[in-house]
Amino acid sequence: MIPNSLEKAIYGVYATHSLHLADKHNVFAYLAEKGAASPGEIAKAVAVDGETLERLMLVLGSLEIVQAGSDGTYRLREGVGPYLDKKDPRYVGGFMTHLINSTSGRMGHLDAYLSRGKAVVDAALPSPFDAIYKDEASTKEFMDAMWQLSFDVSRELVTMAGLESCRQLVDVGGASGPFSVAALQHARELRSTLFDLPKVGRYVEETRRTYGLEGRLQFVPGDFFREDLPEGDCFAFGYILSDWDDATCLELLRKAHRACRAGGRVLVMERLFDEDKRGPFATVFMNLSMHVETQGRHRTAREYVGLLEAAGFRGCEVRRSSRDKHLVIGLKHVTT
Repeated sequence: MIPNSLEKAIYGVYATHSLHLADKHNVFAYLAEKGAASPGEIAKAVAVDGETLERLMLVLGSLEIVQAGSDGTYRLREGVGPYLDKKDPRYVGGFMTHLINSTSGRMGHLDAYLSRGKAVVDAALPSPFDAIYKDEASTKEFMDAMWQLSFDVSRELVTMAGLESCRQLVDVGGASGPFSVAALQHARELRSTLFDLPKVGRYVEETRRTYGLEGRLQFVPGDFFREDLPEGDCFAFGYILSDWDDATCLELLRKAHRACRAGGRVLVMERLFDEDKRGPFATVFMNLSMHVETQGRHRTAREYVGLLEAAGFRGCEVRRSSRDKHLVIGLKHVTT
C-alpha cells in the first residue's frame, strides 16, 4: 500500500478542484441552508448534472468535508460550514477561486525556477502585481481573496494592536480595506488612510459605502515604491511584506518610520513560520505560493523583528492570534 501521506499528496490535485467546483455551483450554500440533502436533490436545486455531482460528493466525503448519512443524504461536517457558507465572514471560497484561477497557472514556473533560477525566469515575465491587476476580473478576484483571508482575523488583531492611543491609521497596500474596516469599527476615534495603487480605489469606495465609513476611511492612490507614505501614528502592513525580499521590506519599513509620528507604531500582520521553519502547515505551502506569485517569502517572528529594528523601530512585540495571521508591533520612540 502507498503510505497515506503520499497518497494524499498524489491525489491532492483533485481536492482543491472539487472544493472549488462545489462552491462555485452553490452546493455548499445549499447544504448550509438545508442541512442535509441527497445528491439528486442538490443537483436539481442548483441546476447541475447529477452524475458528475454524485462523483464530486464521494470525493468531498473522502476529504471529510461532507458527511454521508445512512439515508443517502449529505451534510456539511461539523466545524466546516462557516468556511464554506458565503454569508459567513469566515468564508474562504474567494481564496479557493484565486488558487484555481491564478496560483495554479503559475505553478508551472517552478520547473523553470529549479532549472534556471527565479530571477532569470521572472525577468521575462510581468511584475507580480501587473499580472494580478491585469484586468477587472483578476483584480476583483484578488480583492475578494484578500478580504476573505484578512477581515475576520483582523477583528481579532485590532484588539491586540494598541489602537486606543492612535488617531491616524495608514493602511499600506490595504486592498479593499479589510483591516481598515475592522480597525475603524474597533476604535471609534480612529481615521484611516488606505494607500494603494489607483485601480484599487473603486473597491475602497464600495467598502466605504457598505460599512458607512464616509469621513473616516480615505483612499490615497499611489505606488509605495515611488512615493512617500502619508503621515500617521499607526502604519499597517497586512500580507504586504511577504510579497517582497528583505531589502525591499526594509525600505518600506524605513518609509513608514519616516512618516510615523513620534510615539506611533507599525503593525506587521503576516503568517509566521515556526523558528525551525517546518510549520505551520499552511505557512509552508503559502511560502511556495509567495515564490511563484510574488517576489517574497514568509518569515519567522524573529526575522520580522530584525527588519523592524533595522528600520529604526524599537520595543518590538509579537502577538499571536487564534488564526493563521499574527501581529508583530514596532514602536517609534518619542526621542527619535
